[in-house]
Amino acid sequence: MSPEPGHYVALIVDDDPSALLMVSEALEGAGIVAVAARDGTAALQLLGRVRPDVILLDAVMPGLDGFETCRRLREPPHSVTAPVIFMTGLSQPEHILRGLHAGGVDYVTKPLNLEELIARLSVHLANARMLDSARRALDACGRAVAAFRPDGALSWASPRAAELLASVPGDRLMTAGRASGALLDWLKELPETPLSQSRRLSAGPLELSCLGPGAGGEIQFSIFDRSGQSREDMLAGRFGLTEREAQVLFWLTLGKTNTDIGTILGLSGRTVNKHLEQVFLKMGVENRTAAAVLADRAMNGN
Repeated sequence: MSPEPGHYVALIVDDDPSALLMVSEALEGAGIVAVAARDGTAALQLLGRVRPDVILLDAVMPGLDGFETCRRLREPPHSVTAPVIFMTGLSQPEHILRGLHAGGVDYVTKPLNLEELIARLSVHLANARMLDSARRALDACGRAVAAFRPDGALSWASPRAAELLASVPGDRLMTAGRASGALLDWLKELPETPLSQSRRLSAGPLELSCLGPGAGGEIQFSIFDRSGQSREDMLAGRFGLTEREAQVLFWLTLGKTNTDIGTILGLSGRTVNKHLEQVFLKMGVENRTAAAVLADRAMNGN
């Protein structure tokens, strides 16, 4: 597998000039634009000018080592989501685990096998591109969605969700790239609470609603910028809905089935259907998809 020529940028961080040159030439030969940094500090400074698609990071460097560099890459103000592949002569399990815990996704051992490096890099680039496309698709639909691991580490966030989380001052929601304060407390209680009984979290103008568990135990939630008005009130005012109809429509936009909506709101499936009939009529649409799209746009100011 080879990446598409000229479509990717790789940041290579290594204090060995010969290693930098060798890897840069191999990547350029595979059609990948290579940007080099001699140490972790220089790599962090480059992020103000370059947005890499993948990062190749030497684990052992003087000063800021690769593990600490990776940790800082993942934290604000950088919050890099690009895959990080460690290049290291350290092959003991504890060193590999340290790299993964710091935010790396893979490692290759030195001396480098360049064919293996390109193959691994290509797989991670393809996966990262698909994830990035999915997150941007969420934004295009007006959805601010994020996922955290149970320990509070941010797994991923759509661009709009990342912007909203960063807008809350201080450490009310996030500290150094991890959930803190009220958000961390909320995340801890969610796995023990049925979705239908989970409470929403308010933080200033933001309101967070749990969407349920994701892969690997992730907790997924949507973020809404209320700006003084609840989503249901906004939907009711925009489309002339009753309070209950607006509630049904809101949960519909989150992808819930009629059974889910009934469980959450304490309604029978028949009652949910009746409410949806009125919602479709008032919105001038024929189906759930059209209603969800219009409601999403309305909730995000479109």
